[in-house]
Amino acid sequence: MTTKFFDRLSDDLIRFFESGINYDASIEVGEDTDIYKVHSIVLRLRSPYFKKKFDEITFNDDFVKVLKLPKISVKVFNVIIKYVYGGIISLEKLENSVIFELLIASNELELDELINHLQTHLVYNNASWLRLNFAQVYQTSYQVKNFVIIQEFYNDIIAKHPNTIFESENFYSLPEDALISILKRDDLQLDEGKIWDYAIQWGKAKNPTLPANLDEWTSDNFLILKKTLKRCLPCVRFFSIPGKDVVEKIYPYQQLLENQLFLDINSKIIAPNRTITTSLVLPPRKVLITILPTRRNTPIPLSSKIITNEHALEISSWIDKKESAYIGNNPYDFKLLVRGSRDGFDVKTIFDICDQISNTVIILKVKDTGEILGGFNPLEWNRETNQLKKTEDSFIFSLKTSFWSNSVLSRVNENSERAICSYRRDFKFGFDHALCLRGNLKTEKKCVCKFSTLYLQPIRPFKFLAPKYTTPEDRCLFSVDEYEIFEILSNSI
Repeated sequence: MTTKFFDRLSDDLIRFFESGINYDASIEVGEDTDIYKVHSIVLRLRSPYFKKKFDEITFNDDFVKVLKLPKISVKVFNVIIKYVYGGIISLEKLENSVIFELLIASNELELDELINHLQTHLVYNNASWLRLNFAQVYQTSYQVKNFVIIQEFYNDIIAKHPNTIFESENFYSLPEDALISILKRDDLQLDEGKIWDYAIQWGKAKNPTLPANLDEWTSDNFLILKKTLKRCLPCVRFFSIPGKDVVEKIYPYQQLLENQLFLDINSKIIAPNRTITTSLVLPPRKVLITILPTRRNTPIPLSSKIITNEHALEISSWIDKKESAYIGNNPYDFKLLVRGSRDGFDVKTIFDICDQISNTVIILKVKDTGEILGGFNPLEWNRETNQLKKTEDSFIFSLKTSFWSNSVLSRVNENSERAICSYRRDFKFGFDHALCLRGNLKTEKKCVCKFSTLYLQPIRPFKFLAPKYTTPEDRCLFSVDEYEIFEILSNSI
């Protein structure tokens, strides 16, 4: 068995940086120029950007290589340099705008691991901020490379709510790659005739010298627009456009199309059942039909001493894997099964009461910190045997409180045998190592959150996280003031 002591290694390397001993390079950061004394060998190993830059820079008279990064703020570089040396990053005290600034800087410095982590953090923990800053962040995500996770997040929203972008004042400045990525979506919820209209409008906006009156256009004018839309036109599903729209919308711009394509569009109108073999026929877009469950007239009131109705709506949206929290009516009833102050705090009690019940949420109010932690278990509890259980639908979380500025969601990232760990005879229950409950939750300080390979997003601050394979320090262990377990029931009739 191999034991890895990463924490000690990380601390030692950070102290090495802070000491400034044997430094051979300095980095001038920000407009006011804070100077960081660094070791080029460390930065070369961690980043292709630093390797290239330090290869290009020559030593000055003091045998030091000087690199200037005026566009990166000191606040952001403080985070980056600790990540480079120690492999650690703490985001809980950073504003979302700073985290996004950190993402842009990480991209510039080619810190691939950090790029993916920061995007995932924003998408899963700060989706509301991303929506609020849609225009700025979406534009930026296509102006720089590697922001694929954020791009997919926004494109999912646009596909379902196309007016978000097509009717916004930022539409005409949309980068070409961004527009193409939207037009390629099979689930874009927009009539194909409207898609054609928007493509034409976007192309015209890129060529403001084109005549406003189409009757005044020359062949050269059409050629200019055709070149502008060269990559967009193949994304339009022409054979899904009704005949009336073809006459009203396509005919005036027929010079933008290849002759054969225009002939095939016309022949499809005349003979709808005729098979087209000379032009590419893209399948119709998938229309999403949302069937809302019938609500009870009087939903069961939430019976909780820990969470609010808003918390319950957020948890319900996570169960349904929605991008944003439900508002108003909750599609689920939270049926209280166990409450510590009423039924007892032993994990054994949980197993006895919840035996054979599936789809449950456990809510914990952490003693001293006031954190609200929890997890969703879609599988049945079993009081008879110790089990490791497989599922791809479980998740753990920390809810927004005075302790956390935003809720934190961490889904199981693979269909693992250890997604749910159930040890009734040992008075122990957990979501892999990420959230473990043991013994008496109130009188024994044995609960812990550890680093996990299955639930990658920690739900507690890093100072409270325990290493996976070593005995947790006392500061990482916690007990609870209260806990509740709810069975999640659909409130449809």
